[in-house]
Amino acid sequence: MPRLRQVRRSELHCGAEPVFQLLFGDRDPVDEPGTDTGTPGDWWTVFALVPDVFDHATHGFALYRSEKRLIDPQLRELGQTRVGWNIGSKFVYSQHCKSCRTVGFTEEQIAAISQWEESDCFSEAQRAVLAYTDGLTLGNGDVSEEVFTELKQHLSDEEILEFTYITCTYAMHAVMSKALKLEFDAEDGPLEEVPGPHESLSVEHTRRALKLIVGGKEQE
Repeated sequence: MPRLRQVRRSELHCGAEPVFQLLFGDRDPVDEPGTDTGTPGDWWTVFALVPDVFDHATHGFALYRSEKRLIDPQLRELGQTRVGWNIGSKFVYSQHCKSCRTVGFTEEQIAAISQWEESDCFSEAQRAVLAYTDGLTLGNGDVSEEVFTELKQHLSDEEILEFTYITCTYAMHAVMSKALKLEFDAEDGPLEEVPGPHESLSVEHTRRALKLIVGGKEQE
């Protein structure tokens, strides 16, 4: 169970209701928890405690998936998944293992993210962003000149800024999830992906929810 109170459906601010409808249907997830990826869904019910925090966080999801982004989605997902592993957030790690499949990673590559330095299944650019992610998270931002020089061989300054912002945002989410005991971080256990019962549906629901956040209505 989360450490903070969850917001019931009847208490939601207007901006959250359409997102809850897509994610939970007509259910109140406080009474009937569960999402298509197998999570309880209490990230949403806890963040809804403060409406502008909920809106800011969910707009952040829309930002990193925006068509305006220059960073390759594969590189982005590598950073987000590695962050979950480095910080020890089962929720962030598990969810982004799933997201890795949607951008074309193989099962071998997903399994290797946890020990990427020993693997030969990543490109030079992918290894560069993994090393940079380790500096951002394991090193608290202490990134060596060697790592940064290699990163600049593969990414523009704009791409590096986008990647850094998104990766650090997910470091925050991983830390908050652990501290507040949200989703898969509510219980101790091995750091691993949790299979979801309806993952294809979840991808579609997430896409539609993000369009609602950005535009105020579903867009095709």
